[in-house]
Amino acid sequence: MAFSLGWKTSRSHWSFLQAVSGGFPLFPWRTAGNCLDPEMKAYLEENTEVTSSGSLTPEIQLRLLTPRCKFWWERADLWPFSDPYWAIYWPGGQALSRYLLDNPEVVRGKSVLDLGSGCGATAIAAEMSGASKVLANDIDPIAGMAITLNCKLNGLRPFPVLTKNILNTQQGKFDLIVLGDMFYDEDLADSLHLWLENCFWTHRTRVLIGDPGRPQFSGHSIRHQLHQLEEYTLPEPTQQDNNGLTTSAVWDFQP
Repeated sequence: MAFSLGWKTSRSHWSFLQAVSGGFPLFPWRTAGNCLDPEMKAYLEENTEVTSSGSLTPEIQLRLLTPRCKFWWERADLWPFSDPYWAIYWPGGQALSRYLLDNPEVVRGKSVLDLGSGCGATAIAAEMSGASKVLANDIDPIAGMAITLNCKLNGLRPFPVLTKNILNTQQGKFDLIVLGDMFYDEDLADSLHLWLENCFWTHRTRVLIGDPGRPQFSGHSIRHQLHQLEEYTLPEPTQQDNNGLTTSAVWDFQP
């Protein structure tokens, strides 16, 4: 299990920190048909599996790395692109997505930004729950393609995906920002904290955070500004893939 034991369990921070320091180009995915490179699309489809099992949201189908995929077992350095964080359904994102599906009034008729969207599950949950506008944000252009493919799997018209670091920019007004599994590095956590506070005080944007209780999250000062809304017991496959984490929670940011 070379690949999964390498990048998957630790979720190393280097790639996101590169974006925080240097920024990534704007890469908006606006439509379903003309933005998908055929060769890249075929490669992703060949090396991921469509699944809806083993997560908190069986309603959502996703293209993920599973034990039946070559690169679950292959050496990580043989994957030809940046680390495929988008190919894992992380526990914080699972909790957020479950919460939005169970509480559609949170997003119905509202504009939603899914920060660090990854596989796009939480953005998809927002769309399913009646959000008026959804923007997914991830620094990896390949994640943008994966999110578009995942939208199609769920019978949704793909929403825009912005592949650019936005933590050093002023973001437009959104009613709600959701982010899961982003507090895995102290420096990144500090940047997120400042940016989210600015969004809250500038636009009165509501912020929901999903996290399974990683030390970098539990020990950060932002915890003093959070109110827990819900806690979920993670399915056994997710527990096994995340070093035995057993629960994941959704938090309301109240600075």
